[in-house]
Amino acid sequence: MAKMTLEELRKLREEKQEALEKRSIEGKDFRIIIGMGTCGIAAGAKETLSTFLSVLDEEKIKHVAITQTGCMGLCYVEPTVEVILPDMPPVIYGKVDADVARKIVKEHILGKRLVTDHMFDRPAADIIKQDGGR
Repeated sequence: MAKMTLEELRKLREEKQEALEKRSIEGKDFRIIIGMGTCGIAAGAKETLSTFLSVLDEEKIKHVAITQTGCMGLCYVEPTVEVILPDMPPVIYGKVDADVARKIVKEHILGKRLVTDHMFDRPAADIIKQDGGR
């Protein structure tokens, strides 16, 4: 194995620190929690996680923490993703593939509107306002 230069080591450290920062919940009130139980992984949760990370990078969104959890109990609609934003009810989305992940970032995270066609565990109707939950 070839030796790394000091500059290469610094670059590698910076890349790893950036990756860890995306997973940190400290100081972030926006969260995306991806179900990574066996059923979720089998249904494509790793691709879903990668897509969320890529889209947040593309949009230069740094105030959202992405974390993983085990099975959310909705195995029939895996991959599942819970989104928690301030001033909006927590929502669990199901059947979240790459396209739906992009839609969640654009509509829910940036637009503050619920993506109703993929909601599987939703808040009670009396707390959802007509403007999408705000």
